[in-house]
Amino acid sequence: MQLRTARIFVGDLPGASRFYGEILGLPLKADGSRQGYCVFDAGPMSLVVEHVDESAPAPDQALIGRFTGLSFDVADVQSKFSQLAALGVAFTGPPERQDWGGLLATFRDPAGNELQLVQQPVR
Repeated sequence: MQLRTARIFVGDLPGASRFYGEILGLPLKADGSRQGYCVFDAGPMSLVVEHVDESAPAPDQALIGRFTGLSFDVADVQSKFSQLAALGVAFTGPPERQDWGGLLATFRDPAGNELQLVQQPVR
């Protein structure tokens, strides 16, 4: 088994598509915006950004604006943090060294979903 796709839920698909494509720089693999989703190339995985309508039931609405558990590997977390912050990306704080030796910086997409930048420790 291999994990190949992750999904993130948003209320504003055009805004999220701009964020993931233009700000984060992920290439668009499939534009299904008419069907309520976009697929981005996120390295060995695909990232599906899926629209949740404001009239959707509360459990579906709860999928928007939460910690996703998704991390983007970067070679230099401080540099990527500075670059994205200059583009207006909201971070919860500066990169922090973790007990396991890596560096993490948590940021939010326009829907409030939290993702992370991670710099792996040198081994």
